[in-house]
Amino acid sequence: MFKNIQVKYILGLVIIGIATSAVASNFKTKSNLAQAESKPKVVASHNVICDLVKTVAQDTIDLTCLIDANQDPHSYNPTPSDSKAIEEAQLIFYGGYELEPQVTKLLSATKTPKIALYEQAVTKPMMVAEDHHDESAEKPAAESAASNELEPDPHVWHNVANTVKMVELIQAIFLQANPSAADQYLVNSKNLTEQLWQLDAWIKDRIATIPEQQKVLVTTHDSLNYYVKAYYLKDYQTLQGLSDKSSPTASQVRKLSAEIKKTGIPTIFAEATASDRVIQNVARAADVKLSTEKIYADGLGEAKNYFEMMSHNTCAIANGLGGKCQPFSPDYR
Repeated sequence: MFKNIQVKYILGLVIIGIATSAVASNFKTKSNLAQAESKPKVVASHNVICDLVKTVAQDTIDLTCLIDANQDPHSYNPTPSDSKAIEEAQLIFYGGYELEPQVTKLLSATKTPKIALYEQAVTKPMMVAEDHHDESAEKPAAESAASNELEPDPHVWHNVANTVKMVELIQAIFLQANPSAADQYLVNSKNLTEQLWQLDAWIKDRIATIPEQQKVLVTTHDSLNYYVKAYYLKDYQTLQGLSDKSSPTASQVRKLSAEIKKTGIPTIFAEATASDRVIQNVARAADVKLSTEKIYADGLGEAKNYFEMMSHNTCAIANGLGGKCQPFSPDYR
């Protein structure tokens, strides 16, 4: 089983930027897992995390993933089998920043080493309102102010640079936990990181094909802030804030429809894990197309892995807004 996992020590090394090769050298002096009779059991809460952990660790661990790619992590409720997996795990990765609140609540009761990957890899998140719409005319001032308090946006993986940081952290953790497989972890992480930077360059090139005046993204809820900032879209409008618990009001729908008309954009986008009923109404009111390609905002969606998810979203956005896009393939440059 995992021995001597000094999570705080690892995080400190990664956060202050010590080279991963130095981390590996230090970890090789620690206890190693090669003597274990069976593979260490690892749990990953979110499907994006699961994909990254699987790519780095491959067959050196017994990995259980909790939240399926088509499930909404914000509203996900753990199952009895999830609880059992957590009880038996020797290491747990979860997102943090309240992405999967019920999973986080369940994890608070376990003493198993656990890493909030999104929080630890991205220590300065973008801050957004849970409900970012101006409803001052419909709510008392105190209630309106309370509903618009800023909180960390957990959707950090939509900026590839953040995902690179996650890979570095995953690598560092496994290097300490199982130094006998260090070469495998280093090679896997290096290959993954190189492909991630290729993906990052490819996304920038695809978004650059969109006419400048049409670089305005409209989606269901506030989940693509990191993408919009990283890849130079001009504006981002949504029906809802971070939370999709409450439905937008009629005035919000009218306001968004009017703003869309002003921009002249040709297409707006629904999301795979959210109802598209209201966004359809917005599209009709604004007289624009609703893309048939739904955005995978809260996870991998129908994609097989992180690369396919980011490629799908980018091509949906680029093609929908008047740009050009073909699916990403490694060795782009």
